[in-house]
Amino acid sequence: MSVRSVDLGLTGYDELFMTSQERAENRLPKIRDIPISEIDDFPDHPFQVRLDADMDELVQSVKERGIITPITLRQKEDGRYEIVSGHRRRKACELAGLDTVKAEVKELNRDEAIILMVESNLQRTTILPSEKAFAYKMKLEATKQQGKKFTDTLSQVGTKLSKDVGENGKPILRSDELLAKQVGESRNQIARYIRLTNLIPKILDMVDEGKIAFTIAVELSYLKEEEQYELHAVMDLEQCTPSLSQANRMKRLSQSEGIDMDKMYDILGEEKANQREQIKIRADSLSQYFPADFTPKQKVELIEKLVRDWHEKQTGIHNCSAKRAEKS
Repeated sequence: MSVRSVDLGLTGYDELFMTSQERAENRLPKIRDIPISEIDDFPDHPFQVRLDADMDELVQSVKERGIITPITLRQKEDGRYEIVSGHRRRKACELAGLDTVKAEVKELNRDEAIILMVESNLQRTTILPSEKAFAYKMKLEATKQQGKKFTDTLSQVGTKLSKDVGENGKPILRSDELLAKQVGESRNQIARYIRLTNLIPKILDMVDEGKIAFTIAVELSYLKEEEQYELHAVMDLEQCTPSLSQANRMKRLSQSEGIDMDKMYDILGEEKANQREQIKIRADSLSQYFPADFTPKQKVELIEKLVRDWHEKQTGIHNCSAKRAEKS
């Protein structure tokens, strides 16, 4: 006869002798004051701690009210701590002159810590492309490393990529599918962000600074490391960046025969579509002169014809004047 185990909701032997209130209090997070000198940054932490106006406000808040939300730490084998969540708050306490910071210490393995670190930092209001790139990569690798199968309910909209079904009847999501669902990005967009981790730091900085567009940066990420350093030198000398079509050509050359600085100079020296001189005319300023049924294309063709006729007329007048001048 099989014996059915009964879950009493108890986490330890001691709880058997506690009241309900004591058990509830025992399960609350234990907040401790940890010396800042014993806390290390999370290894390869992808999110920057910027000393900007927001940090100044946070420091002032810490001075006046202390830390409202404790930071999250993980204890290392050597007895020191590393931050899982709260790098900005730890820095604010340091700048405010505090020796300790309120923290919750959690028992987490490396992969669990990475996932929690990324999830907590993705809540920031401003995230740089490079921060997203390395955060997505770290979380995806940690999720795969855990070797777990995640089940969830797929949206009614979109392509169903998973074919496997778990014991509970819900489809099993791949790691990248799960990440896409959690962060609200498509799988392809996440893959594009992760491509940015192949960029050299100097070009990645240009992406963060808005000097190179995201889609262009993705194309440039396919260039070999040496080619990227050469490209950065060319961009710096020419004070220009490639267009999307130019970046795509560089990518294809790199993948086939390779690309050197001379070819980069040639490609970047070409006139871009947005560099051509353009004349813009407000449509409503000319609409009264066109028939009501004229399409935009017909309007452009008529304007070009009138300008061409005017040019020919002006050329004819100039020629006549020149001939009269010769006779006199």
